[in-house]
Amino acid sequence: MIQKEAKEIKIKKKPNKLVRFWKMLGPGLVTGASDDDPSGIATYSQAGAAYGLATLWTSIIAFPLMAYIQQMCARIGLVTSQGLTGTLKKHYPKPVLYLMLLFSFPAIVMNIGADIAGMGAVGNLLFPKIDATFFSVFFTILLLGLIVYLPYQKIASVLKYLCIVMLVYFIVPFLYKQNFTEILKATFIPTIQFNKDYIAILVGILGTTISPYLFFWQASVEVEEMKTKKKHLIVNKKIINEINQDVDFGMTFSGLVMFFIILTTGTVLFNGGVHQIDTVEQAAIALKPLAGNMAYLLFALGVIGTGLIAIPVLCGSISYIITETFGWEQGLDKTFYEAKAFYVIIAISLLLGLSLNYIGISPIKALIYTAILYGLTAPVLIAIILHISNNKKIMGENVNNRTTNIFGFAALIIMTVAAITLIYLQFAS
Repeated sequence: MIQKEAKEIKIKKKPNKLVRFWKMLGPGLVTGASDDDPSGIATYSQAGAAYGLATLWTSIIAFPLMAYIQQMCARIGLVTSQGLTGTLKKHYPKPVLYLMLLFSFPAIVMNIGADIAGMGAVGNLLFPKIDATFFSVFFTILLLGLIVYLPYQKIASVLKYLCIVMLVYFIVPFLYKQNFTEILKATFIPTIQFNKDYIAILVGILGTTISPYLFFWQASVEVEEMKTKKKHLIVNKKIINEINQDVDFGMTFSGLVMFFIILTTGTVLFNGGVHQIDTVEQAAIALKPLAGNMAYLLFALGVIGTGLIAIPVLCGSISYIITETFGWEQGLDKTFYEAKAFYVIIAISLLLGLSLNYIGISPIKALIYTAILYGLTAPVLIAIILHISNNKKIMGENVNNRTTNIFGFAALIIMTVAAITLIYLQFAS
């Protein structure tokens, strides 16, 4: 009888652990999910369609680099109670701050534009009688309304639950017959092709996974979390461990989504003779006859879900950057009237992104420019983050440990080599 009661107690405790873990997850999970936005999905789809499973290994390489960079950004926000931009403004020369702003603004706006266009096109696929432009405008207005009128905790909660939508990408590959030996080989044995197109895809993948806008978002949103939960406390190992777990889970989730999208397109599309994919809707359409209606539907719904997660993060990032640069009131925890400039910048960035489709910049061009621009500018920002994270005057006892520095400098070297190689190949051919 006693044993039976003990078993019942254990059974009751299991859900509690799961609930506690879910509650612990926050900015790290949302950051990871937003990393796989529609433009990212398009980049992974291009890689899979063009090269089969040859780029599958990049998801394994990218994970620790993503995780340690985002951990550093989260720690900067926690320790300084400022976003990355605010820390730069306080401790570094102004030219560094303005260069960072110059590098970040166009890439983020183009990313927003590519994501809005991708969501609109996929909406049109699901409801062909309604024009894609209508969906793009609808999603823009919907997102603006939600960001302005919902308090931060509601936004954070909505974004968190939207992450569940991305589980559809874990299902899609198994709706098609797979060769697991080939998958394992491609996952753990890197394939390198020294030509311009392949290197461009690698830089694009790295640029869209180790995205500069996520650096700013992670630091700023950790500050938001502290404010809303009234965590005005001393940063200790327990808090840092919780933040690291959140980031690690988010980056693992992001890496798995990336893995399964490359796997899907690298087997279904590549083996089906479809080697040129320029947009997410092309990837969805190509999947339909090869893998069936269910794969097509799930892939399309995933694109809309990721867009709803990523676009608030993108426009939030750009608003944090600008308002912190000029010392204006900012924060998703504030109402529109408390931080008018912050929300106006969000609105402008959304409208600029939407307008790209009407001024001659196609979604595919915006996507390519964004991914490569991220790949070229990320090394500069990673170097700055490493410098801040090792600066005792700023971080005190919470400077990087040896492992974090190893992976941080590995990310810096890999991103720098990839960017230099791409520039060389562009001019050499």
